[in-house]
Amino acid sequence: MPQASVNKRIGRPRSEESKAAILDATWELLKTTTMRDLSIEAIARESGVGKTTIYRWWSNKAAVAMDAVLEKLSPEIQFPQGLSATETITQQMMALIKAFCGDYGRIVAQIIAEGQACPETLERYRDRFLYPRRTAAKAILQQGIERGEFDPSLDPELAIDILYGPIYFRLLVGHLPLDRQFAEELPQWALKVLETNEKL
Repeated sequence: MPQASVNKRIGRPRSEESKAAILDATWELLKTTTMRDLSIEAIARESGVGKTTIYRWWSNKAAVAMDAVLEKLSPEIQFPQGLSATETITQQMMALIKAFCGDYGRIVAQIIAEGQACPETLERYRDRFLYPRRTAAKAILQQGIERGEFDPSLDPELAIDILYGPIYFRLLVGHLPLDRQFAEELPQWALKVLETNEKL
C-alpha cells in the first residue's frame, strides 16, 4: 500500500483539519479586527477553506467566533481539582478575570453585544459557554455546602450571579479595570457573603 494512503488513513480526518484551520484563522482574525468587521469571506480566505464548507458547520460568523474562542479559552478557565470548594472557585475566578483582561474578554464582550441583535448568537453563547460553566460551578458550590464551607440554605443560581456578575459588569461596561487587585479581592469578598450568609 502506498505510504501516502497509509498516512491519510492514520492521520486526522480532513474534516477535522478543515475545522481546525477555520477556527485558527478566525481566532487570528479576531485578534486584529472586530466582530462587526469579521466576515465569512475573510475566514474562508485566511483558512483556505471554502465558504460552503464553513456554512456547513456554522450558521454565521458569530457562531464560528464563539467556537474559536471556546477552543482557546476553555483550557485556561477550568475549575481546578483536589481543592476545597472555596479554593477551587477562587482560583477559577482569578483565571477568568486574567483571561478577560486581554483578547478573550474583548471578543467575548463583542459576541455578547452581537447577541443583542441576534437571538441565535446569544442562545449559542449561553448553550456553549455560559450554561456548562454554571453547571460546573453549581457542582462545586454543592460540594462546599456538603463540606460545611457554605450556608446550607444557599441558592446556587443566586450565588453564581453574586460571584461572577461583577466580572461581566466590568467586562461589558468598562467603568473599572479587570486587574490583579480585582482578581484578588472579588473572590475574597464575594465568598464571604456565601460563607456567612450576609444579606446584600
